[in-house]
Amino acid sequence: MNAEESAAAAPAPATGTPRGPRGSYAKGQARRQAIVDEALAVFSRTGFHSGSLREIAKRVGLTPAGLMHHFADKEELFVEVLRQRDEKVRQAAGDPAEHTLVQQAEKVVAYNQTTRGLTSLYAIVSAEATDSEHPSHTDFAERYRTSARSAEALLRSGQEAGEVRSDIDPALAARLISAVMDGIQLQWLLDEQVDMVPLFEEFVRGYLLPPDGR
Repeated sequence: MNAEESAAAAPAPATGTPRGPRGSYAKGQARRQAIVDEALAVFSRTGFHSGSLREIAKRVGLTPAGLMHHFADKEELFVEVLRQRDEKVRQAAGDPAEHTLVQQAEKVVAYNQTTRGLTSLYAIVSAEATDSEHPSHTDFAERYRTSARSAEALLRSGQEAGEVRSDIDPALAARLISAVMDGIQLQWLLDEQVDMVPLFEEFVRGYLLPPDGR
């Protein structure tokens, strides 16, 4: 039995209190996550440039210097917020497997309608990132390029299987899918009476699916 196994097998203290290092790590992780959660609230309201580290720190009971103990700078914190946002969307909608691009996109739209903060964050940041000086400019440009390449390949596979209209250009349609999703999200953020799900379903029915609905 090695040292790690011995530690795992050793009986816990009678009080049940976590040991120092383990408890400190868990506490640090909880505080780090609390910072990310509050940063999401701030960034989704004001964007990256206007989002205040001082406000985020105050919301979690820290000084700006204390916050920097968990994140080196504002950009690092922002990147983590976006990473968690992407992971939540992926978990909710799944990764698009062959011939399931349309269904996966519909799941993303439905999920986004239940998470206003995350959807607002994406809308604000994607607009801000058009500025070449924005820290996420390159990442967002590549994000759209990568998404378009993947969607184009899946649309071509869908056409071969008869699941996607044969008279559309997959390269153009790939870009249009994300454009439509972004557009209806913006309308919903401005007016919550807008229902994104049937709007996107109408786009899919009228533009992507074959006339027989297969």
